[in-house]
Amino acid sequence: MNISKKEISIILGPLAFFLFRYILVSMGCPGPAAFVGGTAVWMCIWWFSEAMNFGITALVPLLMFPLSGICSAGEVASRYTDSIIFLFFGGFMLAFAIEKWGLHHRLALNILSRIGGRPAGILFGVMLCAFLLSNWISNTATTIMLFGAVTALLEEISEWVEQNKKKFEAGILLGLAFAATIGGMATPIGTPPNMFFFNLYQRHYAGTHDMNFLEWMKIGLPAALIIFIFTFGVLYIYFVKGTKVIHTEKSFFLMKKKQLGKWKKEEVAVAAIFIFCIWAWVFRADIPLGSFTISGWQHWHPVFAKADDSTVAILAALLLFILPSSQKGKKLLEWEDAKKIRYDIILMFGSGFALAYGFEVSRLNEWISGRIVELKMLSPLIIVLVLCCLVTLISEFASNIASVQLCLPLLMPLHKELGLHPLLLMVPVTLASSVGFVLPVATAANTIVFGSGKINIGDMFRVGWILDIFCILCIGLIAYIRFS
Repeated sequence: MNISKKEISIILGPLAFFLFRYILVSMGCPGPAAFVGGTAVWMCIWWFSEAMNFGITALVPLLMFPLSGICSAGEVASRYTDSIIFLFFGGFMLAFAIEKWGLHHRLALNILSRIGGRPAGILFGVMLCAFLLSNWISNTATTIMLFGAVTALLEEISEWVEQNKKKFEAGILLGLAFAATIGGMATPIGTPPNMFFFNLYQRHYAGTHDMNFLEWMKIGLPAALIIFIFTFGVLYIYFVKGTKVIHTEKSFFLMKKKQLGKWKKEEVAVAAIFIFCIWAWVFRADIPLGSFTISGWQHWHPVFAKADDSTVAILAALLLFILPSSQKGKKLLEWEDAKKIRYDIILMFGSGFALAYGFEVSRLNEWISGRIVELKMLSPLIIVLVLCCLVTLISEFASNIASVQLCLPLLMPLHKELGLHPLLLMVPVTLASSVGFVLPVATAANTIVFGSGKINIGDMFRVGWILDIFCILCIGLIAYIRFS
């Protein structure tokens, strides 16, 4: 009887659950917390081995958490419908409309006619664009905005790629996702964890006056730039080096752009909705610029107060289903178009929120924090690096905002016991929560590009762990130099 690798991996998942749970309990971890830790390892094995469809693996918490008594089925199920899931949904609808009416080809040729078709130039151009945009809007919104143009860019150039085509496409898409994640580290408003940190720190340490927009950028921007350059190098060496493209001249793509002709009515309509989304995402929240603040539209009227990025995405989706096209009786989007959505990818990302909830209610995060106190005899640098490792590990399974919400409140009493400045612990932990390059579920950006079907999870793992380790060292060292 022959047993396939997939069948072995299917069995290994539950076996690893029992083994890891036993190890955690033997280390003094409470039973419910050990149950959650074992579940995370089980899911990780199934994800890496691709033993099951990603959407099926994402359902494991729905089975295991109620059985453990950690929470009810309804409580864990509600985590799969976090508002960011609807940001995904609306963003995908926008991407479908851009593709349906050919706007993505126009966007791609506009880019190629400026940067040319050299593989290294395309990778750097895509990454730089994502990096700069995500300094000011969420990583998820940045990735959604650029995803259609980048996939179209790959379509345009694919027929001219002579070798290394699959790796080249995977490298460009990972460059988009990783650069969007890295760019969010640079400013206080670049990603939700940074904003959560600011709110928490200013509430509890208001009298210190040692953290503001500029102070954050003194550590966030250098760290983000160093990580950006290193990530570009790793992706270039692993995915792009050796790629040969026949046509690299800007003039060739300029000619292809002219062949598209005039804009169609539908292209104009979809582009208008797309531009509206960009404006609404950029200017939703206040943008502090030193002594001057640009007021976000969220504060213009009480009716807008509870809106977030997902509200913008859903409004865009509704407009696409409402506005007519030039085809009789047809709208810009029909429900048939929406059936292409990757529900397995949405479920996979939702499972990250479910795991984060399990970490919280089982108090696994508190148990981990308790182990950190035992390190107080070590040097502050080692403590910071260990914290960054732990947060990065958690953020590979849970969303970055969930990781920060779990960890930062625990560090506030911890810094007194360790005798360290709170910023020496809180800032690197906040930055490390954005690090997640190994698993598709680690960040929304990873999940979006993984949904393209062009990325092999094995390749993602091979470069992801290198980037994770480098980020931990970089963030830890910069924070230690700045705040010790």
